[in-house]
Amino acid sequence: MSRDQLFVAIKKIIPKRIYANLQPLYHFGLAFLAALFYGFPARKMIVVGVTGTKGKTTVVELLHAILAAAGRKTASLSSLRFKIGEKEFINDLKMTMPGRFFVQKFLHQAGQAGCKYAIIEVTSEGIKQFRHRFIGFDLAVMTNMAPEHLESHGSFEKYLRAKLDLFWRLPQQGTAIINKDDYQAKRFLAATGAHKVFYGEDGILISGKNFILKNLELEEGITFDLNNYQINSLLTGKFNLYNILAAIAAGLALHIPLVKIAEAVVKVSGIPGRMEIIQKNPFKVIVDYAHTPDSLRQAYETLKNSRLICVLGSAGGGRDKWKRPEMGKIAAEFCQEIIITNEDPYDEDPQKIINEVASEISQKAQVINILDRREAIRKALQRAQPNDTVIITGKGAEPWLMGAGGKKIPWDDREVAREELKQIKK
Repeated sequence: MSRDQLFVAIKKIIPKRIYANLQPLYHFGLAFLAALFYGFPARKMIVVGVTGTKGKTTVVELLHAILAAAGRKTASLSSLRFKIGEKEFINDLKMTMPGRFFVQKFLHQAGQAGCKYAIIEVTSEGIKQFRHRFIGFDLAVMTNMAPEHLESHGSFEKYLRAKLDLFWRLPQQGTAIINKDDYQAKRFLAATGAHKVFYGEDGILISGKNFILKNLELEEGITFDLNNYQINSLLTGKFNLYNILAAIAAGLALHIPLVKIAEAVVKVSGIPGRMEIIQKNPFKVIVDYAHTPDSLRQAYETLKNSRLICVLGSAGGGRDKWKRPEMGKIAAEFCQEIIITNEDPYDEDPQKIINEVASEISQKAQVINILDRREAIRKALQRAQPNDTVIITGKGAEPWLMGAGGKKIPWDDREVAREELKQIKK
């Protein structure tokens, strides 16, 4: 019997009230045992935690590239992949921030490989289960805040406080990197006595020095001047401007020269499954991870100058049911055609989820409900005309569809789109 199976068996035996009281102790104990077993590996390196609702993975990828360009051997852990120096492995665990033993083992292996820096994508659920404890973060990056995982946490305030916990635990000599344009910035500012670095649309403030942002262009990629030094990126969208600024701010806090930062940023051609272009002509096909109302809106905003055919991966089963009609309403605002399909139903009826996404879409909107995700993608591609944009959202580069009983079905939106495009061209 595995540890997870044993945990499930024990959970069934213990009364719910007692289990609820014992659960935090269980998670905390596992965190301590994992760190102890691997010799508290985080003590031997500088650890950066990246948290927020959106953009975490992109910031992790950018910062890893920045540190690598400066010759600093780095490890990073995100929803996308695990990297130790030049080696990388796909994150196929269906967990952004894996369990305590996995994270501590990863840090131990990174230390053995000679990494002096580690970047970890830190989630609210990970914090809730103490996966961040006994790591000792030196820097914490806050990307942005929006409602998410409300059913798991119980309220937005509890979700926010989980994120704040990473900042509460920063040492006085640590560094807090805060998006000053975010509406929750003051909460993060008040949460820590560590050194503060601020970034926003007007630039970066670090150690009393202003790096002023000017001449911003968002038409083809992202270009701007920072203290008269030009930064160029192949990433798109205003939301990625903030991700780039967060990574630059962290790089500057780690004493990376701006010239090295600029060299690294321009080389990051894209983040897998994040506004990833599958085809440019005769019509665009884009796969994006957008799975919250705010991230969906930002993805559509970036593409709104094109006629949009939207494959809307409805919200996963068993969680965040509140956002399902919201996703549908946002799609109706931007998309000329909407195809609502299955995503990760788990133990819920997928057709019921699709119906809830469609529940508040105006009858005037052109909506098709297709349960089979491959068929939905095929239909969108078949309906596309020259200069249209087909955008497939919800899963990005995730390698699985999650079915009943936690069954994992191999899947990749990007590969499915490529396969169906080949069929159309025959």
